[in-house]
Amino acid sequence: MDWFKLFYELFGGLAIFFFGMKNLSDSLQAISGQVIKKVINSLTSNPIIAVLVGLIVTTIVQSSSITTVMVVGFVNAGLMSLTQAIGVILGANIGTTITGWIIAIKVGKYSMLLLAIGILPMLFSKNEKVSGWGRVLFATGLVFLGLQFMSDAFKPLRTNGDFLQLVTYFSAGTYLSLAATIGIGCILTFIIQSSSAMLGITIALAMTGSITFQTGAALVLGENIGTTITAILAGVSSNTSGKRAALAHALFNVLGVAFIYVVFWRYVHFIDWLVGGDPDLVLKDGSKPNIASHIAAGHTVFNIVNTIVFLPFISILSKVVTKLIPSTEKQPKNLEFLGSNLTTSPELGIIQAHLALIKMGDMIESMLEWTRLFLNDPSKVKYKDKILKYEDITDKINLEIMIFLGHVIQSPLSSSESSSIKSILSISDEMESIADYCQKVSQHLCRQTNGETILDPAVTAELNKLMEIVQIYYGDTFKSLKDDQKSEDGSQLEQQRLKFLELAERTRENQLALVKNEKVDPLTFLTVSDITLGFSRLVSHTRKIHEANNGKNTLELD
Repeated sequence: MDWFKLFYELFGGLAIFFFGMKNLSDSLQAISGQVIKKVINSLTSNPIIAVLVGLIVTTIVQSSSITTVMVVGFVNAGLMSLTQAIGVILGANIGTTITGWIIAIKVGKYSMLLLAIGILPMLFSKNEKVSGWGRVLFATGLVFLGLQFMSDAFKPLRTNGDFLQLVTYFSAGTYLSLAATIGIGCILTFIIQSSSAMLGITIALAMTGSITFQTGAALVLGENIGTTITAILAGVSSNTSGKRAALAHALFNVLGVAFIYVVFWRYVHFIDWLVGGDPDLVLKDGSKPNIASHIAAGHTVFNIVNTIVFLPFISILSKVVTKLIPSTEKQPKNLEFLGSNLTTSPELGIIQAHLALIKMGDMIESMLEWTRLFLNDPSKVKYKDKILKYEDITDKINLEIMIFLGHVIQSPLSSSESSSIKSILSISDEMESIADYCQKVSQHLCRQTNGETILDPAVTAELNKLMEIVQIYYGDTFKSLKDDQKSEDGSQLEQQRLKFLELAERTRENQLALVKNEKVDPLTFLTVSDITLGFSRLVSHTRKIHEANNGKNTLELD
């Protein structure tokens, strides 16, 4: 037996499979970006909705690893609660079973056809959607082709005495043998870092008749544990929340496998009954035509049953991982997107950055409210402290969005993706400037003379009217961004801006008249002017947010 030929054909096929899965995932993300964004934005505290979000996103991106690592990043950044994350991870485990059904189709039968059909629109179509679907077809063809090469490489093993003797140790016929087979599946998935690839290898081995369905089912259980390693590795560089999300994923899969381990042979018989047909039926050429669908069904049933069992206990699981990983951090709201490069495909990267932008916008809204409260009662320095704290966080978010999108733009971008990145970078910069001016206004409000605040109630009332307009103006602008709405018609916003400018000019003239009549000291006039100027800057930067959201920014990407 030529072992060298077996290995280079196996790893060559695996390389083609990996390349195909990566391109399939990226292509599906590119053409389904808006769907993914809407699905993630629909996330609520309802655990069933969270499961559906995980299911839909993973079905689109064709990788539970991408979904779970993305979820770890969201929890780490404070964009998603731990309970929500666990629900999404449960759904991701179901969504990833779609891959098994894709590769359970007669391996290699349609690979050349899909490659031929996909290459034409991929290379020659100027329509992004059409070329995107071409890439999907071409990538799917590569997946099938890679599996065909792996299957061909494994064919000699079914008659090799040494291999057959080795397989007897992993027949999953006893609890000890079952544990060993699950362990092998876990270890190999950990090494390969892809449960989809390991599932493909398992199905390829099974279809050539090299292993039984029972062995294949046990290997799949191990693969479900091994796939959690990716999220755990992503959680290593995360904060406490990210580590908890990764641990929850691992606990969920390990406990699920432990449950199936106890009833394994009943589970195998149930799959036989559910799918029908003898999974270990061998044809004259030595292949097993029914085994691929049985393995895919086993993978799906395991994850669906696991989700149904654990769904009522999501809050308990959340408390358990919180207990196992106690918080040691004083400030958990710092973003850490760069813990993993698994989710840096352009479309998912843009979605992550957009959600971070929304988080930043919510913080700005709080800062504006605290500025108004501090204006009305400067003795309450807690508002100034909160503004200072959030100003520091928004600086970090802005920096991390820039760094994160800097990684994203290294990939080939469509015109819409490039436009989205320009918009996000511009808006993030404008929001950071608004946070800066909230802090400056709070500093101006701290000016005192003889130990007393220099603004009298009448002046405060005028400034309060200005601040209310600022809040309404920002609130309406941010709502459009939050709802992902673009509107060229900014007439209502423009009316608010003009109303602000008119009132600000009137306030300035009133203060100037009081100074001339020596009814207001110069320090008070300077303070009111500085605060009014700060409010004007808030309005100006908010206007630029509206323009950037409607594609009018001038930011250039190198």
